[in-house]
Amino acid sequence: MKLPGALLTLLASVAVTIDATIHFKEQFEDGDGWTSRWLQSKHNSDYGQWKLTAGKFYGDAEADKGIQTSQDAHFYATSARFEPFSNEGKPLVVQFTVKHEQKIDCGGGYVKIFPSDVDQSDIHGDSQYYIMFGPDICGYSTKKVHVIVNYKGQNHLIKKDIKCKDDELTHLYTLILNPDQTYEVKIDNEKVESGSLEDDWDMLPPKKVKDPEATKPSDWDDRAKIDDPSETKPEDWDMPETIPDPDAMKPDDWDEDMDGEWEPPMITNPEYKGEWKPKQIDNPDYKGAWVHPEIDNPEYTSDAAMYKFDNIGVLGLDLWQVKSGSIFDNFLIGDDVKEAEEFGKETWGVTKEPEKKMKDEQEDMDRKLREEEEKSKKVDEGDEEEEEDDEEDSEEEGEEEGENDEETDEDAGTEDNVDVKKKTEL
Repeated sequence: MKLPGALLTLLASVAVTIDATIHFKEQFEDGDGWTSRWLQSKHNSDYGQWKLTAGKFYGDAEADKGIQTSQDAHFYATSARFEPFSNEGKPLVVQFTVKHEQKIDCGGGYVKIFPSDVDQSDIHGDSQYYIMFGPDICGYSTKKVHVIVNYKGQNHLIKKDIKCKDDELTHLYTLILNPDQTYEVKIDNEKVESGSLEDDWDMLPPKKVKDPEATKPSDWDDRAKIDDPSETKPEDWDMPETIPDPDAMKPDDWDEDMDGEWEPPMITNPEYKGEWKPKQIDNPDYKGAWVHPEIDNPEYTSDAAMYKFDNIGVLGLDLWQVKSGSIFDNFLIGDDVKEAEEFGKETWGVTKEPEKKMKDEQEDMDRKLREEEEKSKKVDEGDEEEEEDDEEDSEEEGEEEGENDEETDEDAGTEDNVDVKKKTEL
């Protein structure tokens, strides 16, 4: 009996869902319970401290809680353990969100995937890891997504430049490694880069190398242009670039015994024509650029297991930040790309717009407060100017009144003198 196509698709979907495995998930939903699952490294005594918070702005006060770096200019090293597994034959999906609400100037926002035998209490910058993935920002020049893969004990950085988000909002970062040696990097559930491990990393020697036995033939002419052999330099071309100033005169007070022999100053030669160069023509013997022949590299051996890690067991945050404030949340390690995408939609996808709205409202309020402060400051400055003007007016009025008083006193004295004179005459 044949089953309908739709039913077969449904059954296949169910089978894939059943086979899918989530190895690690962390959303910090149980308050301080996270402190029992995450272990702070003791490699250095001054590692920065983490705190649980949704930050200054968020889409959901509870759902957006994550662990935040809380001290400026510190290294951070904390990690969480899960049941060890191998990604052989299955995709490996690493996903998380990070919000640099402090407007990060220099610091990491990436995660590291460690083998299960790593000593969590001693994790540090030189601890060997399997994968390092996530944004790294420092100044204007470094704003990239790191994808570093460890192969046979050596860390290899992706050769492509993947730009990260550098704003203050929460963003979703996803790395997918497939068993067919391909990879994909997604930001906010959108693909930003993809390719193959062999092509985009220097983990294997090149397939081809230059033939050591081959050399460019001695008669190989790779000059596209040559000097025109019919061109000759004119006889009057060789004029010096500078000449003595013919209008200069030796000063009358020039003393050769004291000043030495007088020489006129040099000026630009008006007849100087520059360096002569013959006209260029196409080279009739040009054979093109010589390409060094390549041969198969005897040191190259393909490896179909470059993607595979046998003992994945710890996720860590081992990074440095100049300005603290980054919030990490919604960690997921699994083998189902679709499930990771849905998880991103259910977490970051639900709260991203409310978070942006709250941030915009805060910025609008801050802007209005600044405008009010500026207005108030201008009013205060105006009042001070008015007070100063009033004081000046009062002083001027006082001076005028004093002058009037003096005039009155003088007049009064004159009248008294007249009276005394009359009395004397009588």
